[in-house]
Formats: sequence, structure tokens, C-alpha cells
Amino acid sequence: MSAIRSEENEPIQVLFTMHDNMNLLDFAGPLEVLTHAQHDFNNPDTKAFDITLAGPQESVLTAQGVTLNAQISYKEAHKRLKEFDVLVVPGGKEKCMEMVKKEAEPLPLVTDFAELQTADPARERTLLAIDTASLFLANQGLLQGLAATTHPDFYIKLEHECQNAAANDTGERTDCMEERYVVNNARFDLGENLEENPYVFKKNRKGSNARKGSLARRESNLSKEYLVRRKSMKLGGMRVITSGGAVSGIDASLYLVSALVSHESAQEVARIMQYDWVKGVVVDAIDV
Repeated sequence: MSAIRSEENEPIQVLFTMHDNMNLLDFAGPLEVLTHAQHDFNNPDTKAFDITLAGPQESVLTAQGVTLNAQISYKEAHKRLKEFDVLVVPGGKEKCMEMVKKEAEPLPLVTDFAELQTADPARERTLLAIDTASLFLANQGLLQGLAATTHPDFYIKLEHECQNAAANDTGERTDCMEERYVVNNARFDLGENLEENPYVFKKNRKGSNARKGSLARRESNLSKEYLVRRKSMKLGGMRVITSGGAVSGIDASLYLVSALVSHESAQEVARIMQYDWVKGVVVDAIDV
């Protein structure tokens, strides 16, 4: 594995959205994964992610009756959105369709994050929607021309939201997939043999657990040719990840660690959590 440059060992800035009646595990699963991740597990000072929690008010009540406190308001989150590399959006079955109809937060925040990427494709940003949060993305038209998944009970609703968004905007269709998680606009050092890369999947093609090389995170390492290609991609090349049910959010978060830090770091987090990482699907990939 190639070494990650020292200037890239700074924490990756992550913003979690919160809302009333969100599913606790949608939030806690990815939070657990990202807080464990380190650039170097032999150095406790190399935490990989710095996390900020945004909510509509000071505290939110989850669907499970647990109260969680936000660190910043949505108003502040909108003002500071340029600071963040990753936006994580938990779902919530009880109120998700009501939120979609009202286009309530975090839907506007999600759209603003996508617009940032479109305006500045040189910056590498990731949008991770857990569980039914994929419906938020679908409603805002962000899944057009991409592939996505959601909780199995909401596959039909996801298809309807994607169809409505495409009809309203004469946009491209969305490939709704029954997968653990689905990744769009991936960026990896693919290596010479794609069959040996565990993250380049076409539909149900399976790969090995080997990975060649680490991913350089900062835009300073990108070639002009690559930037031109990324600008032409959907959403300015923003990595869009949707997951299935709540536990699938853990799998998707481990993938995120593997993409932004290293495969070894993701494996170590899974070991610490005593969790059996189930791989999902990457529908496209381009090398740098």
C-alpha cells in the first residue's frame, strides 16, 4: 500500500444532519465507524474524521425515544457548508415521507451541498444517505442518472420519487437497486486488474478483498485532465452513496473509510466493532 501524504493526515470534515424521528441506528452506526477510524492506528493522534452535528433545534428526539443534542443549527450549517468534505444524512421511517412532501430540513441542506460540488468540482465531496434518506435525495432530483438503494420496504417509494423528479425536470432515470449500499462517482487507483479491486462492481460482480494503493484525498493531487472529466460527471463528480436499512449504514460507512483513508483502516474499524463488513455495489469508477 502506498503511503498517504502527511498533509492528508488531517481530519476529514464531516457534517451529520439530525431531525426529529430519525432512526437512532442510522445515526449511531456511521458515527461509531467514523469516530473509530484513524490514518495510523499506531498513533492515537491521527483520527481520520472530525464530526459536527447539525439539527433544526438544540435537541432532537429519535424514533426510539432517545434525545440527542445538536452542536450547530441548520442556519449555521448552511453558512459553514463549504468547510465540510462529507455530509451524512440519516433516515427515519415514521416521518420520512412527510418530510419529503414538505421539503423540510435536511433536504435544502443536501441540495446546497450538491450545488457546492457542481460549482467547485475540484473539491472532493461525499454525500452519504442512510436508509430512507435516499428519498430526500430523490425528491431533490439528485439521483437522476445515478443508481441508488434504500430500505427494502421503501423500494417502490424510491422509484416513484425518482420517476417524479425525472418527469418534473425532464431528467434521466435512476437505477434503483436492491443492494446493501450503492456508490456513484467513485475515485480509486484501479490497478491493472479490475477483477482484483473490491470496489469496482458492475451490478452483482464480486471482487476480492485486496486493494492496491490508497486514495489521495486532496484536490491538489488531481490532474487537469481528471478535473475536466469530473466536471462533466453528474453533480460535478460528487461521490453519492445510498444504503439499505439501518445496519447497512455501517457497511456504507466502512466503505467510506476505505475510500477516504485506507482499506486497512476500514478493516481495523470492523475488527474493533466485531462487525462482519458486507460489501455493496460501485456502479462506476474512474482512475486519477
